[in-house]
Amino acid sequence: MSHPASSSESPSDDPRGARPSPAGTPGTRVLYEEKLTAAWWMWLLVLFTGLVVLVALAPINLWVAGLAALGAAGGAAAALLASTSSIVITDESLQVGRARIERRFVGTAEAFRGDEVRRVRGPELDGRAFMNFRASVGPVVRIRITDPVDPTPYWLTSTRHPERIVEVLSQPV
Repeated sequence: MSHPASSSESPSDDPRGARPSPAGTPGTRVLYEEKLTAAWWMWLLVLFTGLVVLVALAPINLWVAGLAALGAAGGAAAALLASTSSIVITDESLQVGRARIERRFVGTAEAFRGDEVRRVRGPELDGRAFMNFRASVGPVVRIRITDPVDPTPYWLTSTRHPERIVEVLSQPV
């Protein structure tokens, strides 16, 4: 997992040092790992979804309203869980969500917070870039791609710890 930067981190963001990679890639160490889970306040939207359905259908039939509210809240929760992605940096590769690239094709990385995030996600954004944004995760990191046959100039991803990713990617491979 990643190294926490503030007290608002979820328990899944506990710090871990370099460790062996999971089965399937012997000899590869995980240098950084972060799950981009939804913030606590996003779960309030799940509750709100269920309440809206309950209030809308309660005048018709309370049992149907209750079942529909549970179904709507369950669907919203499933969508929130399905939107979770991860960032994994090993000795050999970088993986952001389902995208993966060898470390030898990873160039410089830059961390952005605050107003800079709006600038790099808006006016400066290259349409060819790979993007992995999460509404509940503000900071981003821009990672240059140096593969000559890849038309993607960079990856731009949300992260709770952009400076840590820049630090890990700056280390020699």
